[in-house]
Amino acid sequence: MIPMTLAHIAEVTGGSIAGTGDLDPAEIVIDGPVVTDSREAEPGSLYIARVGEHADGHQYVGGAAAKGAVAALVTMPVDGLPHVLVTDVQDAFVALARHLVDSRGPSLNVIGITGSSGKTSTKDLLGAVLAQDGETIAPQGSYNSEVGVPLTVCRITPTTAHLVVEMGARGAGHVRYLTEIAPPRIGAVLNVGHAHVGEFGSLDAVARAKSELVEALPADGVAVLNADDPRVAAMAPLTSARVVFVGESPRAQIRAEQVRTDDRGRASFDLVTPVGTAPVTLALVGRHHVGNALTVAAIALESGLALDQIATALAATGPVSRWRMEVSERADGVTVVNDAYNANPDSMRAALRAVADMAVPGRRWAVLGAMLEMGEESEALHEQVGREAANLGFNEVLAVGKIAAPIAAGAMAAADSTHAEVVADTDGAWDVLSDRLRPGDVVLFKSSRDAGLRWLAERVVEVTK
Repeated sequence: MIPMTLAHIAEVTGGSIAGTGDLDPAEIVIDGPVVTDSREAEPGSLYIARVGEHADGHQYVGGAAAKGAVAALVTMPVDGLPHVLVTDVQDAFVALARHLVDSRGPSLNVIGITGSSGKTSTKDLLGAVLAQDGETIAPQGSYNSEVGVPLTVCRITPTTAHLVVEMGARGAGHVRYLTEIAPPRIGAVLNVGHAHVGEFGSLDAVARAKSELVEALPADGVAVLNADDPRVAAMAPLTSARVVFVGESPRAQIRAEQVRTDDRGRASFDLVTPVGTAPVTLALVGRHHVGNALTVAAIALESGLALDQIATALAATGPVSRWRMEVSERADGVTVVNDAYNANPDSMRAALRAVADMAVPGRRWAVLGAMLEMGEESEALHEQVGREAANLGFNEVLAVGKIAAPIAAGAMAAADSTHAEVVADTDGAWDVLSDRLRPGDVVLFKSSRDAGLRWLAERVVEVTK
């Protein structure tokens, strides 16, 4: 964090100072990480005492102090730490984050990324590429909410060159709110898909929510839009910023040509740009990462990086965040693909296609759990995923849990060569896999987080024979 005194934080957040004892608030300096989890506090930290669904952060002020925190942001008096007392912790947290961005002015290149799927992989890739140019802050994990964004912003320093902000949404106005915390100069919309469609109500409503990012861009900013997604491409008239299209479409200024995949499912392509062409071979598994890489290339070019620098960094960057196309090879020859951090129909298809592109001597398994927040279309969307798995040549489809059951029905209806069954839970899936996985098989795990398949995948990885 950019060092600030407690007195300055109180001024920025409109709060009052208490609990300092004999200490001068102008001499209490916060120069460590800003945290909302007391267990993550370090020397110099500011602890944000949020009140959540399951816990009141004010109860953990002592724990934050024990870890080295020097101050807290609170809505009630507490013991154990100097603190700034505010009316609303979230509002104060946002005010602090916005102040830090504003304090850096135009020297800080702020980039916002949104989309129904691929946000985390894209921001990981972008963070690695931009780091070739200067100090870059990108979100940890999937910090893309009203809490995650200010946490990310509060990690900037006086020398940060690039700030990458992942912006998620579960409803109208969410992305707009996040752009007010960290106003982007460059904004990228990856796609419009079925993630959270049950909450939005329709794909058009999803598109309207994602378009809030491009609407927030300044006239001298840049909107990076996916030319291959009609709903994203249609956002071009909604922004006053300059538009750069990416994709495999001929209309894209930054596009991929001659796309191919190797026997491990990794894509190669010719990166075509207005400043030249460069060959790129990705270290990430899955053809869907081509679109992510094109977005990264467009942003990096707009951020001042050279084409050869971008191509080299794209090729060198592997997975960063956990449970996203995480490929492990067991000693007995079984390949485990853990992509079970989250799921929607679009990311399910991408993962299935990635594994279908892999050359394997044994069978292809798809262990698939529930896709949550699909609304009234849930059963049909799960069934479509099963049909996709069968049509892509998966030999075994295991649907885990009641919500996922239509996946098995869809697979069996689509191809006689695919064996599909339903198990009640991850223990049932473990029993099947323990008995029937053979050397040379590849097994994909994909589901929404609450299904627990990422932990099952790790359990399967740990098996040695």
